[in-house]
Amino acid sequence: MHYNRRVAVSRSHSPIQTRKQSHLDACVAGPEQEITSAVGAGFDLVRFEHEALPELDLGEVDTTTGFLGADLALPLMISCMTGGTHQGRDANRELAAAAQACGVAVGLGSMRVGLEDPQVLDHFAVKAEAPDVPVVANLAAAQLRDIDHDRVIDALDRLRVQAIALHLNPGQELFQPDGDRGFRGLEAAIEAFSERCPLPVIVKETGFGISASTALRLVDAGADYVDVAGAGGTNWVLVEAQRLDGDDAEAARELADWGNPTAAVLAAMRDEPRLAGSIIASGGVRRGQDLAKAIALGAELGAIALPFIKDVVAGGAERVAQRIRLLGRVLRAVMLLTGSASVSALRRARLSVAPALAAADGAALPARQGP
Repeated sequence: MHYNRRVAVSRSHSPIQTRKQSHLDACVAGPEQEITSAVGAGFDLVRFEHEALPELDLGEVDTTTGFLGADLALPLMISCMTGGTHQGRDANRELAAAAQACGVAVGLGSMRVGLEDPQVLDHFAVKAEAPDVPVVANLAAAQLRDIDHDRVIDALDRLRVQAIALHLNPGQELFQPDGDRGFRGLEAAIEAFSERCPLPVIVKETGFGISASTALRLVDAGADYVDVAGAGGTNWVLVEAQRLDGDDAEAARELADWGNPTAAVLAAMRDEPRLAGSIIASGGVRRGQDLAKAIALGAELGAIALPFIKDVVAGGAERVAQRIRLLGRVLRAVMLLTGSASVSALRRARLSVAPALAAADGAALPARQGP
């Protein structure tokens, strides 16, 4: 698929669809540094201990893992980002095709627009492209206060997905001209929905991180998984800044370094037994080493959004698959070089963590260096 910004937004789009398209514009058409967190994800502060005598052949290294009832070839998910427009629909289908080809999970963008317009809901129907891997739907947790939960569950059934991610994005909403300003009642809404929903529930942030204490609250509220979605990757306040002018844009840019970096929150969570087996790591996962470190810090799998949406727009499913293969190649090398024959063994690999990661879930990490 090829990206053409000049014809991306149709006059027939609803306000939500227009906003979704402008988000996609900002993510794929502009310089990445303009929308990337000014603080790193913290993976550079984590180092594996090299094993010079691994007593392991590369052919013995097994990167498969179970997730949502499926066996994944890699502990990886293409994370939620887009949907609700024709280009978003095409991107979702290409991403799902790449996920199927590579044996990884795939998440979709927020389906709110599809709940408001049932015809648009089909933009998120990608199970035909990914019949053998988990597909994860997505909705803002704030919508659960206003939308009948049965409507959401009916939509999940129609989409034939294997789970739903409920996203928390107060930072982004504060800088949307028409965004939410009230965030009371979300925990109760998540708990009520989790009790009723027949599918596993993932609760995720959108780039500013979920602390260990908040993750415990979410698990207590019924979340099956918590996606930390920490700082270090896409900063959605900066994405919104692309749509703002004057003081509004300046205020948004002040939050360029906001949030809890991903490796920091993972380090804070790894010794909490109540969170074992329920953590997904996204936010600044960019390299195979980042993925390996996320797993070693206790995550069930890593998730990546922005690089994949750029890939799919630039080169379709094959470009996405190329990146996944590279991630897998590096992951297997790291596993061999730490003497880890399996993903579960990688979680026991010896590694050193810089003291800065232990400070307030990493809120005091140094700023990112370079673009």
